[in-house]
Order: sequence, then structure tokens, then C-alpha cells
Amino acid sequence: MQRLIYKDLILWKNSEKRKPLLLQGARQVGKTWIVNQFGKSEYAQYIRLNFEEDPELKKLFYGLLDPNHLIEKISLYIGKKITSHGTLIFFDEIQICPEAISSLKYFYEKSPEYHIIAAGSLLGVSLGKTSSFPVGKVNFLSVYPMSFSEYLQAVGEELIAEHLLKNGGSEAFPDLLHDKIEQHFKMYLYLGGMPEVVQNYIDQKDIVSVRKIQNDILRSYLMDFSKYTSPKEAVKLTELWNSILFQLAKENKKFKFSDIKSKSRAVHFEETVAWLKAAGLIYVVFQLRDAKLPLGGYADYSRFKIYMLDSGLLGAMLGLTSNIIIQPDALFKEYNGAFIENYVCGELTRNLGKDIFYWTSDREAEVDFVFQYENEIIPIEVKSGTNRNTKGLRIFESKYQVKHLIRISPRNMIQSDNFINIPLYSTISLKNILPKS
Repeated sequence: MQRLIYKDLILWKNSEKRKPLLLQGARQVGKTWIVNQFGKSEYAQYIRLNFEEDPELKKLFYGLLDPNHLIEKISLYIGKKITSHGTLIFFDEIQICPEAISSLKYFYEKSPEYHIIAAGSLLGVSLGKTSSFPVGKVNFLSVYPMSFSEYLQAVGEELIAEHLLKNGGSEAFPDLLHDKIEQHFKMYLYLGGMPEVVQNYIDQKDIVSVRKIQNDILRSYLMDFSKYTSPKEAVKLTELWNSILFQLAKENKKFKFSDIKSKSRAVHFEETVAWLKAAGLIYVVFQLRDAKLPLGGYADYSRFKIYMLDSGLLGAMLGLTSNIIIQPDALFKEYNGAFIENYVCGELTRNLGKDIFYWTSDREAEVDFVFQYENEIIPIEVKSGTNRNTKGLRIFESKYQVKHLIRISPRNMIQSDNFINIPLYSTISLKNILPKS
């Protein structure tokens, strides 16, 4: 399977300002797989050190963290001479060895000729607890579940995927092609973008097997709550995690701590939300008090919505049956359109690389997502059906005089003056229609 992040890894490899690279992302999104592919394809020598599979590796990092000293010890341990030229060294599950995280600083300062990548489960959580984290000495890349375009490539629709990436959102597709892409899109929503799930379906075409893998992934997340936190915090994580379904079922989807447990307040669960976000398991979208630049300065961080990292896992938690895939628009409308908003949130987060927000106006109107692009504010309304209503966008436009209004819906591409409707499956191509500086 091809992953779009592979191009970013090539850029990192060839950069004159290259630093050790930290890959962040939730468990099972494909971090190890992509590094294995990259290391074996782009380097003459690929060394993978997995601190979870081989706990003894930690001992190599006790004491002096000088890179030359470490390379010598690693070479002796694995029985291979490691040279800097043409070699990639991968520290997998690095969160298990804080000393290895600290060593990245010295690789950057003293031996930048070595190509080092590090990754790990719950790395985002672990980094916050490492006092000696090498601030400013590493590069970062985030790995997400597979996007719809990556899914299309995996199922043999390379031409459609390529066209979506280059031209999607900028022109309407013929109705026949629009319908074909939409069928693929519904299957993608059901499967989600976890690589093992997608590969299993490609190989076996067995929905039962797919659902088992999804449930196994969900169970691994619950086990992580206990493995990486205290018993008290694990209970809170589980309570909040299980409440996400109910929160998304609400019409406005605004997250309320009292919906987790009666009389609960923010102070009880703020750190729990932060933990899940750092682990890459949720997206948090904050409400705007006012839509002015910079948007982050006008956000109300006490009001937010929570979305899950993957629509397939959301469907597994809900126990959705596969017959929903062949129904005309049932999946789009399921759970008050939660699947669609969840999908759009993930695509925006993946492609924009910045915070996104939402906006309401005294219960009169709501805009699902708002973000800053260049020096413009871009509002997006997400529709799960073919409803043409743009009330929220128009109220937002009259209040803030924005130049572009975007609706994302099952409808084909439509453009009229400053209003653009792009089909759901073209969300990944949003940058094609955004204003250029």
C-alpha cells in the first residue's frame, strides 16, 4: 500500500537541515510499516531496534549517550558494523527507553550524518513526561489513518486517486464517475483507514474478519489506558472514551463533561481529554468566541467537540452492520451525520496541519468547521444529505465578510460566486480551491 507520507520521508532524507525524526500517531496507523518500507527501499542498510520486543536494548543507553559510543555498542549487540553512509537507524517503541529519546539531541549536535527515525505507541503522551526531551533537536511528522485517496490506490483505483489529489474539488465529475467514487467512499467510511483493516478486506473481502480486527484495535486502546496510566486515570479514560458515542449522537455534538458522569466538571476530565488527544485517538475542535485572526486567540477552550480518529472504529463501536453500505445514503445520515463530520474533521486535520474550530451564533446558526488559510478565514458547513440550505454560512458571511463559503456534501461539485459545494470524497483536495497567496 502506498502512503502519502512517504514523500515527506524522502524530503526529510534529502534535507540539508535534517534532524532525527519523530513519527507520532495512534497505535495501528502504520508507523512501523511505513518506516520498514522506507528503510528497505531507500537505504543500503536498515537497522530496526524495537525496545518493546527486546527489552535488553535499554541497557545500551545507560550511561554515556555520545553517538559514536552508542553506535559502537549497538554494532556489537547486533553483530553488524553500522556506518553513517547509506544507513537508516529506526528506534521503534522508543517511549519505553527515555534515555534513547534523550540521545536524539546528541545525534543531532554531534553526529548529524546519521539518519535516525524514532516512533512509538503513545509517543505523544510519553514525550510530555520526559524531562530531558530534546527540544528543537528533532523533526516531527504525524501519521494518520489512511486517507480516502490512499484507500483508492490500495483497491486499484490509482487514476481516480491521482485525479482527486490534483483536480478534485476544482471541477465536477461526470455523474457516472461521481456515483462510482461515492460507492467506494461509503465502503471506505465503513472500513476506515487503519492499514491492517484495509489490507485484510482487500485480501479476503470478509466483513466479519474486518470487524474482528477493528474490535481488536479498540481493545488494544483500552488496554493501553491501563498500561500507561494509573488505575484511577484509566477508569476516567475509559469513561470518557465510552461517552464519545453519546456525545456524537447529539444534534450539536458539543461535548459536555456532565454527560460522562452526573455532576462531572471540566476539572475532573481536562487531563483525560489532553491524554487522548496526545495519544492521537481523538480530534478536539474548539468553539470560536469571535471569528477574527488569529483564530486561536478567539477560541473558547472550555467549549469543544470531540471526534474519533477513524470512522471504521467509530462504526465498530456502534456495531453498524454492513448492509448500510449498499443503502443510498443511510451511512451519511447515521448518528446525526456524525460519520460525515468525523471524516471531514480527520481530513482537515491531516491536510491543514493546524487547529480547526467551529462557530455558533446564539443558537441561530452554526458553522461546523472554521480555519485560517493564509490570511483568510474559511468557513465549512458539512451536510450529510442533499439539502441545499446554507443558512449558517450566509449568517457567518454577513457577520464577518469572508470571501469564500464552502459546503461539503454528497452533491457533486457546484460553484456559484463565492459559494462552492465540493463532494464529500473530495475533502482531501480542498487546497485545490483555497485562495493562493
